[in-house]
Amino acid sequence: MPTRQLSLIAAASAEIRVALAALRVELGLPAMFPPDVLTEAQEAAERDLWSCPNVGEAREDRRDIELVTIDPPGSMDLDQAVYVTAVRGGGYVVHYAIADLAAFVAPGGALDAEVNQRGLTVYGPDVRTPLHPGVLSEDAASLLPGQDRPAALWTIHLDTTGEIIEARVTRAMVRSRQRLTYAEAQSALDDGTASELLRTLADVGRLRQARERDRGGVSLDVPEQEVSEAEDGTFKLEFRATLPIEGWNAQISLLTGIAAAKIMREAGIGIFRTLPPADPLDLRRLRHIAHALDINWPKSLPYPELLARLDSRIPKHAAFLAQATTLFRGASYLPFDTPADPLRHLAGSVSHSAIAADYAHVTAPLRRLVDRYGTEICLAHCAGRSVPAWVTDALGALPTTMATAGRLASSFERACIDIVEAALLAPAVGDQFDGVVVEADTRSQAPPYRGEVVLNEPAVRARLDGAEPLPLGEPVTVTLTEASVPARRIRFTLP
Repeated sequence: MPTRQLSLIAAASAEIRVALAALRVELGLPAMFPPDVLTEAQEAAERDLWSCPNVGEAREDRRDIELVTIDPPGSMDLDQAVYVTAVRGGGYVVHYAIADLAAFVAPGGALDAEVNQRGLTVYGPDVRTPLHPGVLSEDAASLLPGQDRPAALWTIHLDTTGEIIEARVTRAMVRSRQRLTYAEAQSALDDGTASELLRTLADVGRLRQARERDRGGVSLDVPEQEVSEAEDGTFKLEFRATLPIEGWNAQISLLTGIAAAKIMREAGIGIFRTLPPADPLDLRRLRHIAHALDINWPKSLPYPELLARLDSRIPKHAAFLAQATTLFRGASYLPFDTPADPLRHLAGSVSHSAIAADYAHVTAPLRRLVDRYGTEICLAHCAGRSVPAWVTDALGALPTTMATAGRLASSFERACIDIVEAALLAPAVGDQFDGVVVEADTRSQAPPYRGEVVLNEPAVRARLDGAEPLPLGEPVTVTLTEASVPARRIRFTLP
């Protein structure tokens, strides 16, 4: 059966807006910032940031570094700017500027209390619920091009293989030169017009990917299911395959998080991002899925090396990669303030099993609360001073704050996709679609047999019921039997 393009009519888009508004109310997402928070943020944005009272040391003037940002199109909350250069004689130097939120958020103030309640920026297809007011997140604190901005500037020296030689972070004033999208950066690399910075970034990214595989770490190239708003006010849904530059750029962030964790270990105080090893039962299940999807996974081939061979543009590979995300369950945060005790059980091991290294979040403070605290610990240790009390006092509560915010963001983002999928497909109830079975519940002993199907077109993943056991990994033609926007539910059946 041929696939088809489905688009939303204006009436369906209006229904989506109503459903999204109801969802925000249901989940308790704040609609706006309180007046005192907005006032404090505006005052912070207007301060002289060379002598900001919230900052404990002088800033270096590093506006000479030709930093660039690389982000999705339309992004204004720019946390990171990068400059990578090759060293004569071998090796590399990575300069990574991170927005310095401690320059704007006064400990104990109204703004501080508000962001500690929010925890994360929550993204929706129509609007986002930011962690910080727009006057900071999209202006004064954002590393926008051509603007002087306070930053925590990481300087990381790498050897010729991409391994860390040394790393430090200082407070600095920086000025980004250019704001690139991933597509622009990738296009320049592909057609040979890329700057030396981008070419070197790609080189370092590849080296770090190789070091990741050597450690036994994994990065999943999973096509993202995205909901976006078109210029005419309607919505669209699509799977977007990641570009190589996104993986290379992500390696710079991972590199910095690994360096930060090492500094925290040395300081005897910090907060790690943790992930337990995958359950052997889940790995065995994944092997069965690989077999069902006709993916060759020899017993002698380590899991990270298998992932490096897969291409998310191939439907069966994409289905496997989506299932592989189930291995990464149980992520949390581990605060510690002594060299021993909470870290004792990590002796001889690493805190994050997917990265296969100790790891800390420090590179997205505009969008993630914990990064401000982690960055401040690293700045203090590199400067040879004590960690501020406002940081040590907050460490114990951060795991709960971040876990609550993470659950809320995940619930909202998944429900947003459910709403748009239901509106998109509602006129097609009773129609047939081609797809691939990506999940099958093997515990069922009688119908209905349940699982999940990914359609070829449109980009939808949804529940599938069958009268017979579902053929995992096989192409199928399914019938849409339910698409309810109010219930946020879609259901297909396989005769």
